[in-house]
Amino acid sequence: MRKSEIRRKTKETEISLCLDLDGSGAGTIDTGIPFFDHMLTSFARHGRIDLTVRATGDLEVDAHHTIEDVGIVLGTALAEAVGDGRGITRFADTAVPMDEALARAALDVGGRGYLVFAADFSPVGPGGIPGDLIEHFFYSLCTKAGITAHITATGRNDHHVCEAAFKAFARALRAAMTIDPAQEGDVPSTKGTL
Repeated sequence: MRKSEIRRKTKETEISLCLDLDGSGAGTIDTGIPFFDHMLTSFARHGRIDLTVRATGDLEVDAHHTIEDVGIVLGTALAEAVGDGRGITRFADTAVPMDEALARAALDVGGRGYLVFAADFSPVGPGGIPGDLIEHFFYSLCTKAGITAHITATGRNDHHVCEAAFKAFARALRAAMTIDPAQEGDVPSTKGTL
């Protein structure tokens, strides 16, 4: 059962999250940030991960804590759901176009969290979210999940650039976390552990 349920409460946010890696892509998302909800719904759909997220945060300050903490909780849940990684494909890469935008994501679900992120956003950012906060979301997710990710996205429209990046990451994640019958239940590492 590659599922996880995480609850996290701080003085800044309260988050509950459930996911199923072997789901159908159903997403029920409510973070109080409509554009971020749209990105997470797209992530669930294209990653074919059933995902429920309920988050409240100090949005009167700004969106930073909510977006960061959702990344932390989602990364923690992914790590828990994949467990020791026995039988997973581990590596995957995907390119996703969206009109003039193109995003690429290359992932290693190998237990070491690292992010290389290159995307250009306007000063306003997608959906009013500063572009550096999109990068910070992926950083928080990857470091907690133990995923090395290289994400690049180009284009002129912030919405397209961001959505293509979320879709590319989701599709690469789905491929990397897929059970590979050739692994015969082994951990995909010469060390014998991720």
